[in-house]
Amino acid sequence: MNPLTNIERIYFIGIGGIGMSALARYFNTQGVMVSGYDKTPTTLTNDLEKEGISIHFDDNIDKIDKAATVIAYTPAIPTEHSELNYYRDNGYNVVKRSDVLNWITENAFTIAIAGTHGKTTTTSMTAHILRHTGFGCNAFLGGIASNYDTNFWSHEKNVVVVEADEYDRSFLKLAPNIAVVTAVDPDHLDIYGTAEEVLKAFGQFTDKIKEGGTLIQKLGTEFNVNELNKTVCTYGYNKQKASYYSDNLKVVDGSYVFDLVHPNGVLKDVQLNMGGLHNVENAIAAMAIALVLEIDPQKIKEAVAAFKGVKRRFEYKVKTTHKVLIDDYAHHPEELNALISGIRSLYPNEKMVLVFQPHLYSRTQDQAAGFMEVLDKADEVILLPIYPARELPIEGVSSDMLLNGMKLTEKRVLSKEALYDWAATTNDKLIVMAGAGDIDVCITKVQELLSHT
Repeated sequence: MNPLTNIERIYFIGIGGIGMSALARYFNTQGVMVSGYDKTPTTLTNDLEKEGISIHFDDNIDKIDKAATVIAYTPAIPTEHSELNYYRDNGYNVVKRSDVLNWITENAFTIAIAGTHGKTTTTSMTAHILRHTGFGCNAFLGGIASNYDTNFWSHEKNVVVVEADEYDRSFLKLAPNIAVVTAVDPDHLDIYGTAEEVLKAFGQFTDKIKEGGTLIQKLGTEFNVNELNKTVCTYGYNKQKASYYSDNLKVVDGSYVFDLVHPNGVLKDVQLNMGGLHNVENAIAAMAIALVLEIDPQKIKEAVAAFKGVKRRFEYKVKTTHKVLIDDYAHHPEELNALISGIRSLYPNEKMVLVFQPHLYSRTQDQAAGFMEVLDKADEVILLPIYPARELPIEGVSSDMLLNGMKLTEKRVLSKEALYDWAATTNDKLIVMAGAGDIDVCITKVQELLSHT
């Protein structure tokens, strides 16, 4: 029996998370009574409340829904959380977010995009193409799609586009018809332990592809793939060994224009109005999915040109002749490298000031050498203190540790307050802010200050 048919009330612990909020919106549209807890109010929780979802912000069992049929929680919730333990101790049906996604996707035609980075943009592009062309889909996104200002939408067609999260091995609960793997760089080593275990997990994810399904993997992602009972193809930026790749790429008025070479021909003059060469690759993956689904190539091309991007993914916050402020979620060395390379392709002669907030003590420790190397590629670096998220400090691991290991001359660690003072007086034109912590709360203030400099 489908577990979804018996859910009358659902309670989310960590409802303000980007993945959790998409699920909350899904159940809200299905007529289920939705409520939840989160640590702090955000723009996203404010939006959920406007949609009729009850949320509170203190860990308080007097405020929970004791009549809830299902309790969904995110792995980021600490083990000592009293609400979570109340539900567990009293025999409620307590499940992870990934379990709920499994229920939604197991009886649908599922398109799942996985990867240690690139998956949010690729998922959003894919869902947008399917929506814009009229193919239709239910979308569960790991970011806010700028075209629609949401991370979820529904459709009567039983097609689901979902971001497949490798954290906590959540993606192994999905069984997609079409799967994409964008990257397999070492990450979440607090979960996996070694890079080899990360690769092994991605191999296990592709084993979940339904018989007769399709795997679309980025060229160069080396992990074991069982090719039985599935079609395997590759994609890449300007790599002619791939099944799908770009050719004749050029920058025109701040946008990328390129030809998409695919197994059945060439789609000429595709226009992508989103910065970053890595986003050309992401667009190629999304278009490959659409071509596998036999969507009309011209409609695909029109959809890509209409794509406005994802909030906090190479998002322009200021774009004038005097100032450029770009906001990005990059929090891994490879993501930072892609971000910097993309900016250099659009602004090759401009000084780049990179403001970066490291995310997690464990990631900073595990990837320290990679962070130092890639941060040195900027012209000036401002580091904020590490955002701890779910972690306790690790002795000797700090933003100063990264600073001391960098070769760059222009570098410093600043508090948020000191960053605002700097923004109010800087004459620099090109400023990039990156990180997955709470650096996004600084963006509006920096944006406002830069407008007066």
